[in-house]
Amino acid sequence: MIKHILSIIFLAACLFCPTQRVVAAPAVEIIEIDVLPINISVNGSSLRVTGAAGMALYVYNVTGVRVMSLKVDGSDKTYNLNLPQGCYIVKVGDVVRKISVR
Repeated sequence: MIKHILSIIFLAACLFCPTQRVVAAPAVEIIEIDVLPINISVNGSSLRVTGAAGMALYVYNVTGVRVMSLKVDGSDKTYNLNLPQGCYIVKVGDVVRKISVR
């Protein structure tokens, strides 16, 4: 008997209560920014960096020791690396490249 009464109360609550619809609004606004890609190239002992104006340039040897750091002061710059021959890691912003100085 109690089951029937509870069932009737439950059905009445479901039928007579208004339903609510919830819609979520987007929380993130997408902004497109045109950014020049950073390009790192090496020719002998000359390092050319494009698209990195105002960023810091770091050069590491293969053991992870920083051997050079400087600020890129133009959008297309060439630097003479006065480093011994070998492999190095160059980091500009989020771009990391392995280079070989000859």
